[in-house]
Amino acid sequence: MASTSAMELDEEQTIARVVYCMSLIGEVVASFGGRVFNTAGDAILAEFSSPVNALRAAMEARLAIGSVPRTCTHDMRFGLHLADVAVVGDDLRGDGVNIASRIEASAEPGEIEVSEALYDQVRRVSPCAFEAIGERHLKGVSEPVKIYRVGAAMDRHRFQVAPTRAPPPSSIRPTSVAVAPFTTASVADQDQTFLAEGMTDDLTLELSRLKSLFVTSRSASMVLRTTDPVEIGKSLGVHYVVAGSIRKAGSYVRLNISLAGTERGHLVWSDRIQRPFEEILDVMDEITARVAATVSGRIEQSELAAARLKRPESMSAYEHYLRGLDHHRLAGVADFHLHEAMHWFEKAMKADPSFGRPFAMHVCSWSSLPSFDLRLGELQTAHALELDPTDPEAHRVMGSLKMKRGDFAASRFHHEKAIEMAPNDAYTIGRCAAFYLFAGEPERALQLLDRAETLDPFLPVWITEERVASLYTLGRYQEMFEVSHKLPFQTRRTYIYRIAARMACSDLDRARQLVSQALALDPTLSVEYLRMQELFEDAAITASLVDRTCAAGLPSSPATGEIAHVASSHSRNDVAQNTLP
Repeated sequence: MASTSAMELDEEQTIARVVYCMSLIGEVVASFGGRVFNTAGDAILAEFSSPVNALRAAMEARLAIGSVPRTCTHDMRFGLHLADVAVVGDDLRGDGVNIASRIEASAEPGEIEVSEALYDQVRRVSPCAFEAIGERHLKGVSEPVKIYRVGAAMDRHRFQVAPTRAPPPSSIRPTSVAVAPFTTASVADQDQTFLAEGMTDDLTLELSRLKSLFVTSRSASMVLRTTDPVEIGKSLGVHYVVAGSIRKAGSYVRLNISLAGTERGHLVWSDRIQRPFEEILDVMDEITARVAATVSGRIEQSELAAARLKRPESMSAYEHYLRGLDHHRLAGVADFHLHEAMHWFEKAMKADPSFGRPFAMHVCSWSSLPSFDLRLGELQTAHALELDPTDPEAHRVMGSLKMKRGDFAASRFHHEKAIEMAPNDAYTIGRCAAFYLFAGEPERALQLLDRAETLDPFLPVWITEERVASLYTLGRYQEMFEVSHKLPFQTRRTYIYRIAARMACSDLDRARQLVSQALALDPTLSVEYLRMQELFEDAAITASLVDRTCAAGLPSSPATGEIAHVASSHSRNDVAQNTLP
């Protein structure tokens, strides 16, 4: 940790800083459920039961040390590996310990580097982006190890959730249902995870389009660590839980599905279905109708018909779309997922030119690249709406594109359409709140966030943080501080609003501390990020944000790296995260 030159200049103070930093790391390790096994000089060996906790502990430790006076993030490096180890007394032993140690020793100063084994375990729930470094030959390790370098914390990731300010529901809503994440039927079917997740999303969205139902979001169900219907009912305030597993074998798909009541956990109905894959969406219609009929009683068939998204004629197109969606959600974790998403969406578009959703989602992925063309993106999204004018996702994307262009009237139309067509979808409602914030209606934004939080007690942080921005524009700074402190982690955007609010409260010292913390989190953070991200129709609000953050010491332009043109939806770690929801 300490450099030789620092020791030569001031040995006593350097040793004191090392001891202090070591104690900070120990505290961070303990806060994430880890255990320190060994310390040697300025090195620490720690073990965690969760690879995600190990990763987050390393990130928090780097941030904490970077905030220590006369210390910077280049004064440390971290190596992480996933393997079985043996505890011998107060020591930790095994090949995994050796590999982790060698990864740390070979890492660049200031970097966190991990093995492929750990990356594979955390990539779907990663709190950060990764850069693939390639294979590295480590001393004492016979086989080369593929290494990934940890980037900045992601502001936007569908699996980064936070309990909202709303307490758990005190009563069970009578016409309510949660769709638990579908699973694959066996370990051998893990490569079909994209299909299980896509089916979960589709069923949740279709049920949420029925105005007579209260449907919790997919992220709410995913956060729960239980499959017990009774516990799910208590946590989410729903009367029923839909659960299922899926397996695709050749041209056939096997689906096990059940509907359980949450009062006593009793099974209402279950079914085992085997159909040709091209008929699976007809099966989804049947399931939707059965759930709706059970939960809401009599529902007009016309409402069910109106709720259905336009179906692709080609099931290969649908499968391509689901594969693209799976990569799209991971685009912020590693860039190659972004290119893979576009590849699969393009295959879906080619396989079935009448299927609208891949056209809109392709724009989302494309928008993360510097080559993105806003005019062509609008034309492609307009084509998606021509193919399916009832798709709330396409309306929401078009609304964001129009807002990027500055056409707030057209943006309002499409955002209102998205809410109208998905009145019970927490994600749609929560993302639409951003439009009303930028359009000068922060109170309306807060109302939509209240509605989204009612539907989903575990909204993603990048939706919850919209409340921080709304409270800032209303000048309710103390309430804003309270809300931001309750977030499980601080995003770059949250830091910006906290800095500006501290300057508004004449607290320059605290604002400068926040700038230091934000730059430790992301050294490329600058006012340019703010200008591209905060799309207020009232330019005076943006100007005030710029003036206040500059006065606190935020750089006017990035120190290194490039700024992306527009950010995509769901998970991209870019600058304009509100441009495409």
